[in-house]
Amino acid sequence: MRSDSHANSQRKFRAEGIDYDGAADKSADQMTSRGTKYWNSGAIPLIAPEILGNIIAEVADLGIVISDRGDVLSVLVNPLYDSFRALERWENRDIRTALTTESIPKFESRLEEFLAGNTRIRPVELNHSDTVGSWEFPVRYSLHRIGPDGAILMLGRDLRPVAEMQQQLVKAQVALEQDYEIQRENDTRFRVLMESTMDAMVFVAAKTGVITDANSAAVAILDRPIDELVGERFQEMFQGRKVGDLIGELTTEAIADSDTTVSATLRTANEDVAIAPTLFRAAGERLLLCRIMPSEKAQLRPNDLTRNLQSLYHSASDAIIFTSDTGAILSANEGFLNLIDTAHDISVRGRQLAEFMQRGSVDVKVMLENASRNGRMRIYATRVAGDYGSPRPVEISITRLVAGTTPVFAFVMRENGGGEAARDIGTSSPAAAMESVKELVGQATLKEIVAETTNVVEKMCIETAVTLTMNNRVAAAEMLGLSRQSLYVKLRKFGLLARDGSLGE
Repeated sequence: MRSDSHANSQRKFRAEGIDYDGAADKSADQMTSRGTKYWNSGAIPLIAPEILGNIIAEVADLGIVISDRGDVLSVLVNPLYDSFRALERWENRDIRTALTTESIPKFESRLEEFLAGNTRIRPVELNHSDTVGSWEFPVRYSLHRIGPDGAILMLGRDLRPVAEMQQQLVKAQVALEQDYEIQRENDTRFRVLMESTMDAMVFVAAKTGVITDANSAAVAILDRPIDELVGERFQEMFQGRKVGDLIGELTTEAIADSDTTVSATLRTANEDVAIAPTLFRAAGERLLLCRIMPSEKAQLRPNDLTRNLQSLYHSASDAIIFTSDTGAILSANEGFLNLIDTAHDISVRGRQLAEFMQRGSVDVKVMLENASRNGRMRIYATRVAGDYGSPRPVEISITRLVAGTTPVFAFVMRENGGGEAARDIGTSSPAAAMESVKELVGQATLKEIVAETTNVVEKMCIETAVTLTMNNRVAAAEMLGLSRQSLYVKLRKFGLLARDGSLGE
């Protein structure tokens, strides 16, 4: 029985033109059951239509048979793509109705080239959509002739996975760019913060003790260029410190989370400093943020002008206000807040100083003009009132300062408890004027003496207003509550109109 099976196998392989041992019989051509060759000059034999459809459906994601006018004759769907089953309704329709607007010209151009007999037609990428545009997907087609009747086979490859991958790549790229932008923004903020702080800040790697970054204040106090500081051991900046000794002490104090500082002596300046450490972790590495400050002995030096001035500003009984050149309040101390009965400086910061003056903008304008012209104004008498309190008489001295290129004005106010009138800074003497009034007793009636006294006081007030306003007649009239015409009448009355030979405003 085995020999019969062996003979049958031998006859079968010989019928196919193959030796029994599996080697190809080079003397015989491969033949079909009809006697035709399977492979002849790259062509394939005839395939049954139902088999051809299955092959096309398996090879391509989507196969569409169209006429030379673009009418859909048949739709072949890959069995693995159930979502394409709905596309079978395209049959007997113009394929252009299933294309997006921008894909129609591409299809017509490629179809025209194909019908013209161009043998090197590149695949074309088309976007399909329904009539209402509720869904859309891309397909890459290659065009093939399949018969003498002009039918064209479009073998398509679904590009949705590629498009989704491209979208993911685009989103990843956008997210990466946003992360880079956020990092650059954070780096800028960090650098601005480091350079703006007045304290000397140094970042030190806790493991190696190497300086990783420092600000300008640290460069100044350590007396080393930034290029030399970065990469240098932190303990080398101080005297008498062994390797690891300073870093270990700083780490211990930082872990203890206390306000205690570590004392050290600078190697270059031979000065004592206090180091306040903060321990944190970044990118898996422990870092120390070291704030270098003058030691407590240095902080208590009596010649520390900055600290003394700050103490004076906060503790002085006199009101101290800093304003811009427009009169806007920049800062005010407790003395001014007590004077106007305000709880916090936030309530006055940014407001105009004129809001608290008795004569409003007239007072502020006179003070700013005098201080701008002379650098300072020694005494100006007026009244100050808050939002709820009654006016209080004060004497004000003004000094013009320069903060960079911006002028700043400092006002020092002292309450005048005696309620005295404004000090005369004119040319005439009030005592002499009052003596002349006393001499009238016995020589004139009381009515005449009162009229003369009124004239003396009126002249004194006008002279004071003109002097304070630097002969600005408009400002003087506003200060006295008079019209310009009334002021000119009184100036002529007392012989003050041409006192300086000028009628300038």
